[in-house]
Amino acid sequence: MSFLASSISRSARHLSRGPAFVRNASTKSLRETLAEIVPQKQAQLKELKAKHGEASLGEIKVENLIGGMRSLKVMLWEGSVLDPNEGIRFHGHSIPDCQKVLPPAKGGKEIIAESMLWLLLTGKIPTEEQTRELSKELAANGNLPQYIEKLIDSFPRTLHPMTQLGMAVAALNHESKFAAAYEKGVKKTEYWTYALEDSLSLIAKLPALAARIYRNAYYPGKDIAPIKADQDLVGNYVDMLGYGDNEGMKEYLRLYIALHGDHEGGNVSAHTAHLVGSALSDPFLSYSASLFGLAGPLHGLANQEVLRWMMAMQEAIGPNGTHDQIKEYLWKTLKGGQVIPGYGHGVLRDPDPRFTALQNFCDVRPELKDSPIIQLTSEVAPGVLREHGKTKNPNPNVDATSGEYKVVYVGRMLEFKYYTVIFGVSRALGALTQLVWDRALGLPIERPK
Repeated sequence: MSFLASSISRSARHLSRGPAFVRNASTKSLRETLAEIVPQKQAQLKELKAKHGEASLGEIKVENLIGGMRSLKVMLWEGSVLDPNEGIRFHGHSIPDCQKVLPPAKGGKEIIAESMLWLLLTGKIPTEEQTRELSKELAANGNLPQYIEKLIDSFPRTLHPMTQLGMAVAALNHESKFAAAYEKGVKKTEYWTYALEDSLSLIAKLPALAARIYRNAYYPGKDIAPIKADQDLVGNYVDMLGYGDNEGMKEYLRLYIALHGDHEGGNVSAHTAHLVGSALSDPFLSYSASLFGLAGPLHGLANQEVLRWMMAMQEAIGPNGTHDQIKEYLWKTLKGGQVIPGYGHGVLRDPDPRFTALQNFCDVRPELKDSPIIQLTSEVAPGVLREHGKTKNPNPNVDATSGEYKVVYVGRMLEFKYYTVIFGVSRALGALTQLVWDRALGLPIERPK
């Protein structure tokens, strides 16, 4: 629940740091922008607690207790709000809104990680100049320490890529400015500044971590492209994966990573980072725990399960299967006691707007639009699921298409186990944003009874 979302318009007023410090709002850095906003948010929280501390947010039923805590409003979440009917909004902005106002990469059209990160952290739309400066900062801090490279290189090739990523992120705790500052007795009011530094450092390094894991697991010995100082985070990531000449892949992953950056706080990965962080574990340790939650088949691994199922169906009915053949295969899956992956959602009751955004991306690109495997997606399944009657939301979610696009753009990228790593690069945007705000707002350690 984002208690601050409704106050974004009020936070547009800029606080002055004195006559010796005057800058145009459009050129202020991310740190300067946050330094202005944090006191406003702290005041809002103080007022909320004073005026509404005893207010009830609803009753708790036994079915909530044993049903995965569905629909319980028990979290403060800053970056986004998930509405069952409208889908996700980032500080009040829908996905189409974000596509219109968030700066893309140089020469590109899609949202990039940097502009989404700025919005999630500040609630404000960055200028192009601010976005480019953030890209430069992330690129400058994107290379891995040598001991991390050696650690990743020592992993067995058969170790799951998500396990490798979680272990490597945890090891970066050695670099934590938050942990070092806490050990020296830094004031609580300064916690958020060190959490921010760790978070930006981790976001900067995730592409290099993920790319090295990809290289070691599937293409050992292959050179990894260097980070370009003037390129955006995902552009460099795709270069390091080895597909830098595929501009369509870059644009697709820019959109994918921005859209997956945050999805409110109740999902496993976001909540895990928040929970572990509430113990004042640094952002590296907190996000490492988050990644191991993301690795579960009911969360981040759903993407690869969709693709496995889709390709098994294609193998069974052929690349040009008819609607009747697809329908028959769907019923066979359901009658066999299995679910149809890629449909339904724990909160959403209407089509996932992330799915819609990716479909729109597909519709204007012949290499995707004309793909047989993508044509099999979402044409028949909703009707079958409605007839089956056991799914509250029979509409496709974002997992229904995202893995297929990777296969089409990168014909040999059939390493399904790696797909969740890309999700892990993305989800850091929202989870780490919340860690910064948790520390800025002085939220306590979580301890449900």
